[in-house]
Amino acid sequence: MYSTIMTGAVHGITSYLLRVETNISSGLPSFHMVGFMSAEMREAGERVRVALKNAGISSPSARITVNLAPADIPKRGIVIDLPVAVGELICMELLRQEDFENVLVAGELGLNGEIRPVRGILPIVQCAKQQGIRLCILPKENETEGAVVEGIRVVGVRSINELIMYMCTAPGRRDRVIPPAKVDVHALYAGRAPEAGADFKDVRGQSFAKKAMEIAAAGFHNMLMTGPPGTGKSMLARCMPGILPPMSFEESMEVSAVYSVAGALPQGAPVVLDRPFLAPHHSITGAALVGGGIIPMPGQISLAHRGVLFMDELPEFGRELLDLLRQPLEEHSVTIVRQSGSYSYPSRFILLGACNPCPCGYYPDRNRCRCTSSQIRRYLSRISGPLLDRMDLYLTVPRARIDDLQSEGKQEESSAQVRSRVMEACERQKHRFRDSGILFNADMRPPDLEKFCPLGSREKGCLRELFETSGMSVRAYHRIIRVARTIADLEGQENIRENHLYLAYSFRRPEDLKGG
Repeated sequence: MYSTIMTGAVHGITSYLLRVETNISSGLPSFHMVGFMSAEMREAGERVRVALKNAGISSPSARITVNLAPADIPKRGIVIDLPVAVGELICMELLRQEDFENVLVAGELGLNGEIRPVRGILPIVQCAKQQGIRLCILPKENETEGAVVEGIRVVGVRSINELIMYMCTAPGRRDRVIPPAKVDVHALYAGRAPEAGADFKDVRGQSFAKKAMEIAAAGFHNMLMTGPPGTGKSMLARCMPGILPPMSFEESMEVSAVYSVAGALPQGAPVVLDRPFLAPHHSITGAALVGGGIIPMPGQISLAHRGVLFMDELPEFGRELLDLLRQPLEEHSVTIVRQSGSYSYPSRFILLGACNPCPCGYYPDRNRCRCTSSQIRRYLSRISGPLLDRMDLYLTVPRARIDDLQSEGKQEESSAQVRSRVMEACERQKHRFRDSGILFNADMRPPDLEKFCPLGSREKGCLRELFETSGMSVRAYHRIIRVARTIADLEGQENIRENHLYLAYSFRRPEDLKGG
């Protein structure tokens, strides 16, 4: 007897369909699996045998051969347990092959016959829909995750016996046995506000720093903050989620696919609705930061996709670790190479860094700072020049003024008010970049600047003066234009003006403007 069942697998966040072929023939009782698979997949045979037995079904005393096709693609995961069991049941004539035409089956089996959740269901169901699959049978815990994909039916089952009962029911009555899962994803977005957190209204003073944060959020610009301890750098960073624009449906599905592969979807939520905000400790390893491991998994930079990666005490991470960020910041993706192949993960995030100006943190206050010039240079040299060159905004956060701290009657602007301006600026960018593949001003390449950021004669003269007097690098020149474009969007201006260029110029490092 022969059967074939469709299932899916993921490689990086790219999913593909697998054909699980099962053949039962006469011969000495044995179970063989072939098809370029990992160790955990090879163990599926014993899990299936025991699970079926505990479900009241004895495997036949015959030669059982299972092939995973295509055979030339390396395969990992435990998603094939359920398809292998279903294949055996078809060969034993307990289920019918014709009932599984254009049906995808995925799930892990427990030894008691229960069906357990697996990672990567969202990209697998997306791939199934593209390939014309009409029904996905998944673990009950994964059904809402799969149901967010529109245009395909998803049914969740808890055990082998429940699956058999469902498939043995007449096709027209199956929905009464187990109703298909339904999730109105668009309703989840309707009127959604960011989760409550730090608010700008709780930060006294620091108006220039708040303006920089607003610009970074509106244009998706990387930013580095420096300043003594206690000036509010971390507090400002924690306010960033409250002013970021909401994710579009497409962005949410991108982020959710990464979290699905990593097994990190929020408890009880089928998708990631809010932009991620991650703040790794400086003791993090390279594999945890950018991804990797024996079995490659997404790192923090991929989990921060379409959100913010906040790295406090930036020099403490070490130069080698920070230099791992250079390629992802430029390419907006990270590729991990292993013997089994290359694994790619998206990594388009805002890098928000914070650091002290010296090892003790109090430079240039010589009443408190005793660091030598060589100590300061050695400390700051942990952040390499190429990484600094990828920052759009540099901000020195000064100590708060006593007048700001004691101003009882003054009402600070809230994050909600700032967010409304950010959202308006994002709408202008969306209209400007339609059909271009660009989402934010920070994503513009040099050729895009000529197309989307035309400058008048006065603005060109202004930039020429700044370029010649400061000796800025070409990258700094382009970044000033990008930031100026965001400032103009926040002010509702169609074109970049001189004041926008001067404000963008004020957010550059003095060393950078001297050609650093």
